[in-house]
Amino acid sequence: MSNPELLVEPVATPGILAAKLLLPFGSAEDPAGARGAHDLLASLLSRGCGNHNNLELADLVEGCGAGLRCDAQEDALILSLRCTVEDAEHLLPLLAQMVRAPHLEPDQVALERSLTIQALQRQREDPFHCATTGWRQLTYGSGGYGHDPMGITEELIELDRKVLLPLAERLPEASSVLALAGSVPQHLVDQLHSLEDFRNWPKGRAQDSASRLPYAEGVGTETIHLEPMDTEQVVLMLGQATLGHGQPDELALRLLQCHLGVGMSSVLFQRLREDHGVAYDVAAHFPALAGPAPFVLMASSVEERANLALDLLLTIWEELREHPLSEAELELARAKYIGQLAQGLQTCSQRAERRVQLKAQGLPEDHDQRCVDALSQLTSSDVRDAAARWLSEPRLSLCGTSGALEQLARRWQRRVAG
Repeated sequence: MSNPELLVEPVATPGILAAKLLLPFGSAEDPAGARGAHDLLASLLSRGCGNHNNLELADLVEGCGAGLRCDAQEDALILSLRCTVEDAEHLLPLLAQMVRAPHLEPDQVALERSLTIQALQRQREDPFHCATTGWRQLTYGSGGYGHDPMGITEELIELDRKVLLPLAERLPEASSVLALAGSVPQHLVDQLHSLEDFRNWPKGRAQDSASRLPYAEGVGTETIHLEPMDTEQVVLMLGQATLGHGQPDELALRLLQCHLGVGMSSVLFQRLREDHGVAYDVAAHFPALAGPAPFVLMASSVEERANLALDLLLTIWEELREHPLSEAELELARAKYIGQLAQGLQTCSQRAERRVQLKAQGLPEDHDQRCVDALSQLTSSDVRDAAARWLSEPRLSLCGTSGALEQLARRWQRRVAG
């Protein structure tokens, strides 16, 4: 099998092509003391590679009206190219050059590091981000999922080219996946691996699961995190680490996410906003990760109504494990799940990224259709039983004024003690 493995997703488009190259090294693989290293590396891959410095590369891509970037997720680096079919033959090799010959010039490292630190400083002003950071640390500790992919400011300051070089050198050696979606001519598929920059690509090596870093590590017994901030709102995040994408109970939890947080008919919207008017924003977060993904209910409230907001979140959480959904609620959740799938596959770029994600996580190409087919067999009791297995030990992260946090903490401790 060639490396990268090539997947093709034909989509009728007016001559547009999207390419996604997935490398199985995400922020969960950040070395100890260098959290943010893979995100910094990702930002540098498009700042000079092969025979092009940063300015020449930008001129080449933008001169074609194309887009080229690399993003660091928890589980992977994803290189993205969007261009016309006519330009694909001479732009696709850039993906290979970014992997096999990145420049990582010291001045570009310093620039991207500075930009990332500035972005992290801005995020410290966002109570949602602060609550999320606290919940990550509370739930995953010093493990791979315990920090934002952008990293930790105090550790980013120390990152330089010497730290990034070993990470860059291993990129071509892992089993990678390249998906092309859109109007993909057959001759491009036939000749891709004969293009100069794709030739003689090292044979991919699967990651050794025994050597990978733990997703969660050094997690204590504390169940609440308080992040004081001088703000007019209180952000509440209630949830726990659950399971990886494609695991047997994931579909049931996915239906619960739709039931709780998708649309204005969702439980969170109806209870917290429509019935009680205690929340500005509500959401149910359950990303598709390789490891134990967070299942989190989120809400922001005015300080005076934060106690009620917490009580409502706790009540909803308990109901998931104690009361099965009605048949009408289950049917609505099924419809929302199918709608979410459709929304996530609207563009060539989305289709290509979904293909590489499924392949990288060892799931079949028709995984989404299998899930749709399985919906009718999933009962309310199945959903409740999955909630009982995975949603029994929630942790709470709060961001707001010290006075509000003290009241909410006492309320939480009474609940834990009871």
